[in-house]
Amino acid sequence: MSVVDLLWRFPSVQMAWRNLGRNKLRTVLAALGIIIGVVSICSLGMATAAIQQQATSQLGSIGNEVSITSGQDSDTDGVTDDQVDTMRNLVTDAEVVPQKTNSTSVSSRNGREVRVSVTGVTNAAALYNLTSGEAPSRLLSGALLSNSTATTLGIEEGDPVEYDGQLYRVQGLIEEENAFGFGGGELVLPESALSEQNHYDVVTIVAADSSTATEIGGELDQYFNTEDEEELSINTFGNAGQVGGFLETLSLALLAIGGISLVVASVAILNVMLMSTVERRGEIGVLRAVGIRRSEVLRMILTEAALMGALGGLIGVILSLAAGLAIFQMITGDPLGALQWSGAQYLVYGFGFAVVASILSGVYPAWKAANDRPVDALRG
Repeated sequence: MSVVDLLWRFPSVQMAWRNLGRNKLRTVLAALGIIIGVVSICSLGMATAAIQQQATSQLGSIGNEVSITSGQDSDTDGVTDDQVDTMRNLVTDAEVVPQKTNSTSVSSRNGREVRVSVTGVTNAAALYNLTSGEAPSRLLSGALLSNSTATTLGIEEGDPVEYDGQLYRVQGLIEEENAFGFGGGELVLPESALSEQNHYDVVTIVAADSSTATEIGGELDQYFNTEDEEELSINTFGNAGQVGGFLETLSLALLAIGGISLVVASVAILNVMLMSTVERRGEIGVLRAVGIRRSEVLRMILTEAALMGALGGLIGVILSLAAGLAIFQMITGDPLGALQWSGAQYLVYGFGFAVVASILSGVYPAWKAANDRPVDALRG
């Protein structure tokens, strides 16, 4: 059904459309408020969805891990071999990977240097995914280097890197999201390269899933720590649900902020509807005098408000979609993520909020116009 057919089939819609066109500037300004409100709600909501999607993606790679470091009441500066052996005895359904850490500068043939963190580990395959090469389960020689550092320095697989006066050949390049180094750059060496360090700086336990990791963290905390003393600091990353809850709360807060714009726009529509009914008081009085019922007048005024909200909401949704594509491109690198329900739902919410808010704003002017006596309206 076309717009023209709709207008002629429903006289109240036809009259409402005609009345909105009487004062185009006022209608456009009122619709502009709706557009701004819709764009505010949708853009803030889609930004939250993009952040949540990115956070879930980042947490997904470490959600099944337990990170263990020396506690504040520990007698040693690090995790000891005996503590690692105890962990392996307690944890039989997960991989225990002790690591020693340091930092160094990696240089290229042209003399350029990049500061990276150094990790000494044996089972590199449990912690790292590579863009090229293969992470061995027993790293006894060679090295792994983060992809960004290799790109910056022009280092390729098979090239040598130096640490503590000894050369190691690069066996593979680490994916950035799996690099455990600080600042993104990381050099992974055999544990023997950091043999001068007596204790481990961190022990990572890789479980099958996040719930298992949480159980392991609780079991180790109960074994090593008491209420008064913390021998080991045990951190789990499996609480992605808490992060999701926080982001949902953030989303509601941002939607409330965007909703303020629509509330302001609703006040503008209320003002437009009141002005319109005052200006057309005599016309409405004539309509009532010739037999038009109150319900028809009420329907006409409410239809004006609904049309204004729908028009502003539609334009706002189109602009919000363009903004959403840009937001997802900047945050996640995938603009099409804005078309998924997690992001697109805010377009529906924004449009529905615009129409509902507009109709509610038109209730009082419609009631006032419908209940004005024809004699008083004509006299006015």
